[in-house]
Amino acid sequence: MKNIYILLFTTLLFISCKNTKDEGYKKVDPMSIFTNTDSIPNKHYVGSQKCKECHADQFQQWEGSHHDKSMQKAARENILAPFKGEVFKSQGVTSTFFQKEGKFYANTEGRDGKNHDYEIIYTFGLTPLQQYIVLFPDGHYQCLRTAYDTEKEKWFDLYPDFKVVHSEWLHWSRGGLNWNTMCSDCHSTNVKKNYNEKDHSYDTNYAIINVSCEACHGPGKDHVSNAVIKGNNYKNDGTMQMTNLGSKELVDACARCHARRENISLFHTPQGTFLDHYFPQLIRENLYHADGQILDEDYVYGSFVQSKMYHEGVSCKDCHNVHSTQRKFNDNRLCLQCHEGPKYDTETHHKHPMGTESALCINCHMPGKHYMGNDFRRDHSFRIPRPDLSLKYNNPNVCSGCHKDKDDQWAYDNFVKLYGEPKKDHFSDKLAPGITRAVGGKDSLIALVKDTTYPDIARASAVSNLNNYVSEININEVLNFLKDKSPLVKGATADLLFELKAGTDNYKVLLPLLKDKKRAVRVKAFFALSAVPSSKIPEEYKPFYDKVRIEFAQNLKVGGEFSGGKMKRAQYYMGVGKISSAIKTLEEALVLDPINNIVRTTLANLYYQNKQYTDAENAYKTILKQEPGFGLTNFDYGLLLNEIGKPKEAILQLKKALEFMPENDRIVYNLALLYFQNKQTINAVSVLKVQLKRNPTNTDLMYLLAYIYNQNKQVGLAKKQVEKLLQLDPNNQQYLQFYQALN
Repeated sequence: MKNIYILLFTTLLFISCKNTKDEGYKKVDPMSIFTNTDSIPNKHYVGSQKCKECHADQFQQWEGSHHDKSMQKAARENILAPFKGEVFKSQGVTSTFFQKEGKFYANTEGRDGKNHDYEIIYTFGLTPLQQYIVLFPDGHYQCLRTAYDTEKEKWFDLYPDFKVVHSEWLHWSRGGLNWNTMCSDCHSTNVKKNYNEKDHSYDTNYAIINVSCEACHGPGKDHVSNAVIKGNNYKNDGTMQMTNLGSKELVDACARCHARRENISLFHTPQGTFLDHYFPQLIRENLYHADGQILDEDYVYGSFVQSKMYHEGVSCKDCHNVHSTQRKFNDNRLCLQCHEGPKYDTETHHKHPMGTESALCINCHMPGKHYMGNDFRRDHSFRIPRPDLSLKYNNPNVCSGCHKDKDDQWAYDNFVKLYGEPKKDHFSDKLAPGITRAVGGKDSLIALVKDTTYPDIARASAVSNLNNYVSEININEVLNFLKDKSPLVKGATADLLFELKAGTDNYKVLLPLLKDKKRAVRVKAFFALSAVPSSKIPEEYKPFYDKVRIEFAQNLKVGGEFSGGKMKRAQYYMGVGKISSAIKTLEEALVLDPINNIVRTTLANLYYQNKQYTDAENAYKTILKQEPGFGLTNFDYGLLLNEIGKPKEAILQLKKALEFMPENDRIVYNLALLYFQNKQTINAVSVLKVQLKRNPTNTDLMYLLAYIYNQNKQVGLAKKQVEKLLQLDPNNQQYLQFYQALN
């Protein structure tokens, strides 16, 4: 009988680590060629008092606004909390707020788990809450977890239901509430973090402490100089941004701080567009609901660009005073600027008594959530309520959200009664099935990407969510998305190709993106190309390739203080075959965030690949201790144990993995094979038969069962299994040869 070769399947997601010398890689670490020429000197910023001299009306509107008070020095006139010895207790931590010798202090738990006195250096924000910032050694400014509710006039815990240990990244004294990197860029003007990776220190500085006039309009030095020289003859000379902008350009300008996004460039400057400095977080699980409604903190932009209003030319300034940030009206007049009152501001439309809260447009079309404990923010996608989608995908809807005593079925029935069947022409009808992995979800996402009548962010999100369907993807179909007109779609496609490890074989179609107008697209294309040896880059693209390499290096440096940023750098190193550098980078990431088990899993797998078995075993043990119940870790650990000659322990880990993930066929396959190899044939057959009842067409499981039967001299049973295989795939040569060997 012909030898039948059985492979152990694995979840280890390694990028090929070919010999870099043979493949012609340039021996240049992208981090070694970083340049910082994009920054603007602080002296180019003249300050808001200077702007006031000519723009008194605008200054008056801005003064006292949330932008003006975004950050202030700690002084009695700026601090809204009493600081008169108040004691606040939450999650086992006691904090006391007091004054001493004219300064303000908080006594609370520090990095070592013990209470210390911390001097308040800055205030942060205005209403409905104000936070307080203290300075740690090495330039770390940290925002206290306990904030002050300025409306209820009391202290409160930003995360009252979330216990955080002092050693965790999310502790207020560490990365999660670090001002330098999490807050400063949008609360001050012309911030330069100046992070030093070697000793994890900051030398952060800014031109102006708050969100000043120049935070939006750009540095005023040239503008003021020209105005002084030309006097009454001065005309706008283009030295200030935010003048004569179209609606979409204005939204992009505000998006810099009002979007949940990833940083692309190391410094923000007025040059370029939003996508030259940032890329928005797309509609994904845990960030948004499946239909695109806000879930986590999404900062307005991501929802607003979903809306028809945005695509019809409405911008931030149509509803908000751009200098005071206040709404122009606090009633339906806000919407009636564009929408006809007799048609919409009437009971026949909204079905609620006039003059009540329920009759306000925003309460049906802009539901919201509280973030940071007490900060209510509205969804800006301006969507029509869809209780039918709530029934399908468990998304919220304003009807049952307001009528707390009713359910989604009631909401749907009444919607149909009052308005008829919902129109199913919204992008969410195609996006939600893909995000929730519903039947036909992949095809639904593909259809959404191809339909250019839908918002670009929805189409790009459809591309991003295709990674839910890796085994079903037609790579040629995905490659076509690189030619899309939308930079969001192109960027999302480049990211998907990296995740699919498809950039190496399809690098030629990625090359044109190195010339793209948007830096975000160029950088993402370079990342997708990272496993391609530089010797394969055609001469016509090498100048662009070398330029984008520098932009990519800046992009990697942006995330240097985040474990996720380190993870991205490690992925790059893995792509170019620098496994030792990848391991070192991931080890650094775990110093920043010791409980990031996505990072630790990747590191454990790299240890395994690099034959550092002891390190790999310790990493898996740590993951299982910190996060018990995650079956894939038990699975990977089991494979490792078998590799190092501990089959009994390996079987125990695979059994645990199967308990947590009973429908995972790969676990069953490997467990059955281990049983068989260790003379536990009855167990091997049993586990395979149970799984084949769940998934009767899994050919790998059927083939393995036939192989075990044959090896156990149960030829008749083996033939039955092979006959089933041939019914599924009658022309499969491997099955035919096996069947012939059994006769």
